[in-house]
Amino acid sequence: MSARNERSPSWARRIALPLGALLGVIAAGGVTVVAIQATSGPECKGTLPLKVAVTPAAEEVVRAAADDYQAGQPVVEGKCVQVQIEARGAADVSHELPTAQINPPALWIPDSSMWAAETQLQAGDQGAEAPRLEIKDSLASSPLVIAGSEKAMSDLGWPIQPVTWAKVVDPRVQVSLSDPTTSTEGLATLAVIRAQLGNPDGTPKPELIGALLRVGRNALPSVRDAFGKVVQGADNAPVFTAAEQNVLSANRAAGSRRVVASYPKEGTVSFDYPVVRVSRTGEQAGTAQAAAGFEQALRNGRTAQRFAEAGFRTPDGKAPQGWTNEKDGVRGDDVAMLKTPSSDQVSELLRTWGAVSLDTRILAVLDVSGSMAEKMQGSELTRVEAARDASLTALAMLPDTSEIGLWAFSTNRKPKGFVELVPAGPLGEPLGGKPRREQLQRGAGGIPALVGGGTSLNDTVLAAFRHAQQTFNPAKINSVTIMTDGSNDDISTLKLPELLETLKKEADPARPVPMFMVGLGPEADMETLKQIAAATGGKSYQALKPDDIKTVLLDAISQRRCRPNC
Repeated sequence: MSARNERSPSWARRIALPLGALLGVIAAGGVTVVAIQATSGPECKGTLPLKVAVTPAAEEVVRAAADDYQAGQPVVEGKCVQVQIEARGAADVSHELPTAQINPPALWIPDSSMWAAETQLQAGDQGAEAPRLEIKDSLASSPLVIAGSEKAMSDLGWPIQPVTWAKVVDPRVQVSLSDPTTSTEGLATLAVIRAQLGNPDGTPKPELIGALLRVGRNALPSVRDAFGKVVQGADNAPVFTAAEQNVLSANRAAGSRRVVASYPKEGTVSFDYPVVRVSRTGEQAGTAQAAAGFEQALRNGRTAQRFAEAGFRTPDGKAPQGWTNEKDGVRGDDVAMLKTPSSDQVSELLRTWGAVSLDTRILAVLDVSGSMAEKMQGSELTRVEAARDASLTALAMLPDTSEIGLWAFSTNRKPKGFVELVPAGPLGEPLGGKPRREQLQRGAGGIPALVGGGTSLNDTVLAAFRHAQQTFNPAKINSVTIMTDGSNDDISTLKLPELLETLKKEADPARPVPMFMVGLGPEADMETLKQIAAATGGKSYQALKPDDIKTVLLDAISQRRCRPNC
């Protein structure tokens, strides 16, 4: 915590001396003691603390408003009001507030009503003892912008044309997203990406999952880290997203234009700094009146001017005249705004991010029976080639900490009906003198040459399930993905009823291993694949075209968080 945050609140820095105190200077033994007569103050029977949590970007402005309010020596219910300012990130407050029954803030000024709405929703699930939130009008605003060094941004077309959100999700562009579970910048960016790539019902499109996987690999704890990379002089530092006010403030602090902002033509969302009244059962009498009194100080003209001087826009998005210059790196133009997500949409966004950002352990099992050499519908790619390409695409999106293994199966893979091509382990771990990621790429690339024989599905399913259980990593989400174009045709293999009974019997809630079964082409036995998936808490899919395979693999990744209880 910074020294600024550690300092005593404004009321603690004032001492109201009793009426009639003397003004004198007494010199004794070379020590000068000064007693200063105070102006006549109110008679108080104790104190009434008013705890205020505020987003760090607005801390200076809110502290100044508290100083103004405190100067009037406010008294409520015969007690002197003492405003206690605490600078805290909105995500931190949001995570704690629903269950905070002891001394929560009476007023909360987050940087986005998205957090307030999400907190209100979560608090509603906690019963009568949970704090109650009233979300009031905003004090200021600041649009979310795409930011970066002048060189990085000019490479993307700035300032001739605005950098678009399409660039943010482009795999060829180096982008850092701050963690949406801990930063408003990350959450707001997630909201915009979802608006571009999400379904109308709030469910994620596969393109959204893919974009989040790519961007999430470089997720930073906070936007400060992204600013730091640019300020340190790295012209090739990734572009990132930030509040416009953050860009202006950082450049003013640096004394030069280190970071520049671009305003996406598709529109953006705004940081809106609402006042949130937080009440609770048993709060001290007079708290509501004190909160209302301080809120008036937060909404007066002097506070509005301070917000403008600090680089904030008005609540309706207007930039005060003359508050930018060449060094600020921002513009005062009007900005196209997108609709702020609802509380339900915010919850869905956070669930989606949670699913794709969870570390994973996946055993990928590919069918290499003879029929896999047939062409996919409407494509020149064979089924095995399409499966290979989709697997490599998904592999490229996963971080080095993901644990991946690769098997292939057919009746030609004697004596078991399957073969382990690459043992499961972290992608970044050396294996045979090369990173496992590279070995997996090579292994997947060689799969078409293995095609031949029948489909030894049932034995392979059970072997893969048992292997995943035996090598279960409790620190990761464990699963098995099997891609096949047919049904079991090995007469010496385990029969389906016995397989299903064994899977159900050996399923362990403490070590869940959902199986995601992907049927390639129209001949895949989808009824069997559905039963196998259901027995393990997984899901089945059918892919008729090459792009379908990428779609179902990305959906399977997004399903990991809730399985086997979706």
